[in-house]
Amino acid sequence: MEVSHFARFVNIGLRGVTLVSKFVLIFFLAGFLEPKDLGLYGLITVTIAYAIYPLGFDFYTYTTRELLNCERSEWGGLLKDQAILHLALYAVVLPLLLIVFSLELLPWYLAGWFFVLLVLEHLNQEMMRLLIAISEQLTASWVLFLRSGCWALGITAWMFFDSSIRSLESVLAAWALGSMLALILSIYRLKCLNLSGWSKNINWSWIVKGLTVAVPFLVATLAIRAVFTIDRYWFEALQGLELLGAYVLFMSISNTLMSFLDAGVFSFSYPSLIAAHNRGDVRQFRVCLRRLFWQTMGLTAAFVVVAWFVIEPLLSMLDKPFYIEQLFLFPWVLTVMVLYAIGMVPHYALYAQGLDKPIIYSHLSTVIVFVPTTWLFSLQLPDKAVLLGMMVTLVILLLWKTWAFYRLTPRRYYSPLTANLH
Repeated sequence: MEVSHFARFVNIGLRGVTLVSKFVLIFFLAGFLEPKDLGLYGLITVTIAYAIYPLGFDFYTYTTRELLNCERSEWGGLLKDQAILHLALYAVVLPLLLIVFSLELLPWYLAGWFFVLLVLEHLNQEMMRLLIAISEQLTASWVLFLRSGCWALGITAWMFFDSSIRSLESVLAAWALGSMLALILSIYRLKCLNLSGWSKNINWSWIVKGLTVAVPFLVATLAIRAVFTIDRYWFEALQGLELLGAYVLFMSISNTLMSFLDAGVFSFSYPSLIAAHNRGDVRQFRVCLRRLFWQTMGLTAAFVVVAWFVIEPLLSMLDKPFYIEQLFLFPWVLTVMVLYAIGMVPHYALYAQGLDKPIIYSHLSTVIVFVPTTWLFSLQLPDKAVLLGMMVTLVILLLWKTWAFYRLTPRRYYSPLTANLH
């Protein structure tokens, strides 16, 4: 077996264990906690996930391509410049986030955990993006395992044997510990690379240039991520915190599809697509694109089949009839995730070519579509309004990116897309 194939096998294995860990956590939390507490956990996780973006400013979209286009001797300087930018953003964004608690979107007693986890999650996110961009996918998977898998298994086992710690605060404490260990591993691995260029003066012009590239991406990312954040709050407003617990459970299960795709497909495909395009290697770009397409479709189809058959037996194990009663939500949630997953194929194909505008414009459209569509559905179908709004939004997103890809990409780069990989 070639090293690259072995690395992919181990990478998928680690991501698989991480996914199982995350699933075990959310599954047992559904049994250990009240539905409203699970709903609150869902609000915390999506709010942190959304708040990461103004801290990172999507600057990685610029740094990734810059790193792949320059010598390793220059990497240290680029990374130092990016770190300076993030420190400045911390000083501005973190105080502003207090509004989340002043508006009582989240309770004040969780504010300390929120900010600790937010900083740790952002740092780990940036480190993982860097590791993937420089083809350190295996290390990135170990980091992800510590960040999302190891602690989840640990706290689940502890809560199983000790009912006295079955609380949301215990889960957040374990999350913080796992994130800290992941960050330590990332820093250690970065140090082992012996990158040079750290002593260079801060290149403010490079940072400003990067911001001009990243800001449109940030606005677009905030728009599409808003859909996956507002949905929880809107669902709670329409159905209550208890029903939100069921929604969070089903969304967490369905979201494992994206984690599998990130691990086994996307993290390997988009660096190869970028490299092939930068070299002008039409044949290799076509091969990578076909592989991205078919692997995404195949893994998505397999996931849907397995999820469809196992969801009811799994819920039966919880011994909580409440979740069985809400099972009608699952096919809707699963369809939302499938649409999002398939849309990543034209997304990465556009991104690899530096075709940023259609990505940005299509993402900006998501909130414009989602809010009025969901509001209209809520007038007649309040129980399904959020999910219908998301489905309409993601269908439009998929069609937009696909149309942009075929319109802007030279035909020789994708035709014939359905040809055999060999």
